Amino acid sequence: MNTKLGSLFFVLLCSISLFAQEKKEVLLTIDDVPVYTSEFKRVYKKNLDLVQDESQKNVESYLDLFIDYKLKVAEAYDQKLHEKEGYRSEYAKYQEQFSRNYLYEDKFVDDLALEAYNRSLEDVDASHILVLSGLDDVPQDTLAAYNKILKIRERAMNGEDFEALAKETSEEPAAKDSGGRLGYFSVFSLVYPFETAAYNTAVGGISDVVRTQYGYHIIKVHDKRKRSPEITTSHIMVSDKEDATRTFNPKERIQEIYQLLQQGESFESLAKQFSDDKNSGKQGGKLNKFGKGDLRSTAFEDAAYALENVGDISEPIKTDFGWHIIRLDEVHPILTYEEMKDGLVQKVTDMPRSKKITNQINKKIKEKYGFQMKNDPTAFFKEFLDENALKRRWTYDTLEPSKNKVIFIVGDREVDYRTFADYIVKRQRELRPFKTLDNLIEVMYDEFETAELKAYFRDRLEDENDDYAAVISEYRDGLLIFDVMNKNVWNKAKKDSTGLETYFASVRNKYQWGQRVEGTIVSATNSEAAKSALQLLEQGSSSEEIKSKLNTQEKINVIVTSGIFEIGDADLPEDFEVRTGVSKTYRIGESYVLVKVDKILPPGPKTLEEVRGKVLSDYQNYVEENWMQSLRSKYKVEVNKKVLKKVTKELES
Repeated sequence: MNTKLGSLFFVLLCSISLFAQEKKEVLLTIDDVPVYTSEFKRVYKKNLDLVQDESQKNVESYLDLFIDYKLKVAEAYDQKLHEKEGYRSEYAKYQEQFSRNYLYEDKFVDDLALEAYNRSLEDVDASHILVLSGLDDVPQDTLAAYNKILKIRERAMNGEDFEALAKETSEEPAAKDSGGRLGYFSVFSLVYPFETAAYNTAVGGISDVVRTQYGYHIIKVHDKRKRSPEITTSHIMVSDKEDATRTFNPKERIQEIYQLLQQGESFESLAKQFSDDKNSGKQGGKLNKFGKGDLRSTAFEDAAYALENVGDISEPIKTDFGWHIIRLDEVHPILTYEEMKDGLVQKVTDMPRSKKITNQINKKIKEKYGFQMKNDPTAFFKEFLDENALKRRWTYDTLEPSKNKVIFIVGDREVDYRTFADYIVKRQRELRPFKTLDNLIEVMYDEFETAELKAYFRDRLEDENDDYAAVISEYRDGLLIFDVMNKNVWNKAKKDSTGLETYFASVRNKYQWGQRVEGTIVSATNSEAAKSALQLLEQGSSSEEIKSKLNTQEKINVIVTSGIFEIGDADLPEDFEVRTGVSKTYRIGESYVLVKVDKILPPGPKTLEEVRGKVLSDYQNYVEENWMQSLRSKYKVEVNKKVLKKVTKELES
């Protein structure tokens, strides 16, 4: 028995040793700083499908990309970009968010997520009355506010009109006009205690008194309705932005398209031909599904939800993006809890309702690493702070070592008075003003202790969890690479106008116009209109004359577009024959297309202004290539050939 245990223990030790050896096996060094095979293999496997150049998919070729990646990271540290406040803030934010996956108690999160899902199935229409009372009010003011709301509730329960009562008594700033009416809202729209009271109150009922950070409320619930489902729509958009190459009026054009739809023309065909939203236009105008409140355009959303039946088409509407015609394509069923769970979990852990979870997290960390409270900071900080703290502009010069006591110990980390003082200085402007030092210290310390416990957990997590360490390391490097590229390549190229002009002059032949035509395109809905348009074009009629003769208020027969078109442009027929004069009639889908060419413009060089975006992109690549050459000269890179051979065999087998 002892022999078997001894053998098993020996095998286990060997396995651990081999794993540690593989994990710490050095593939290369950059200025003697080691880079391990484990990182290279992980990045190679993860990014292989993203490499477009087939020649770089073998291990040795990909190693060049990997070395460039590590050189950029090394240069970012050398330029001390990791010390910049913007980087530190962004990294800390991601670190805090990602570590939540390893920190939160699943049961508490799931309970809150399920509660949120059930509430999301309903919208609540409610009004409220508010008596203001801050969380840091002195006790006698708090009691006075509470007694006041009790008397108001008694009047409401006795049948007084709630709207009139709100206008008379509510201390909400807008109550005199709104009568306390909030309209319909759903989960996550309002603070958690208020939301809970509203959902727990029956239609027609008045809630118990509710305490929030704003004061005391009573809520009257007018209605509850089922949530509107998500929908899928298609649209045709005509931009109203100025375009020197087009001569039509956007409002007039959308009305022409709408009339064509009324005449029975295909929505998909018109979207492909005329919509200025090219991405959806290629798909016949189809958009991604959305729900109420998802879009940046309320006007578009309202018009879409006003459509009652699948296939219904809206009249033209105006938004900040231009003119639209919308068709309702599909009404989607409400998602199940399991389908929405991930998003709900993210929300409940972000919202104030997560206070329940925070308490459990703190308890978990304290139990895991050990926690000792050494000194209560309240008495000291009541003396150390002054009235400037209540004005959110408190600072301090120094704290004598003899006074800098340890507040608590978590694991092997001591957290002292100075750390708490620094936290107050940094955090004070981000919080609401406090009326008393007692309340300020209480709120600040609760936040501070939680922040320090989480920070300790995150710092230890990178050493304890390989998966977490890999992801957080990649994100850290990614932020640094973005910053170092922005500083040394992208912004440098943008600001170097002289360098851009010099570069453009040296590669001008790369940027050429193809053959172009200047003229007019007529799209007719039927062969008779096409014949008439042909005659008018041959007679030299203008765009406006053609439209006025062939279109009526009742029916659109032609759409006319004038401008300059490059051969191969989507506006021109695919097999367009380039010659001056009026073309033959082309059949494109359900339309008949004619082109009158007034002038043929030969191929020629583009000006810098015409292709500035493309030239800038190419110039940035040019600057990056030169910069990378300088980095390879600056840093000493040594590859362990023996290890590389082993890794290559493993990855390419």
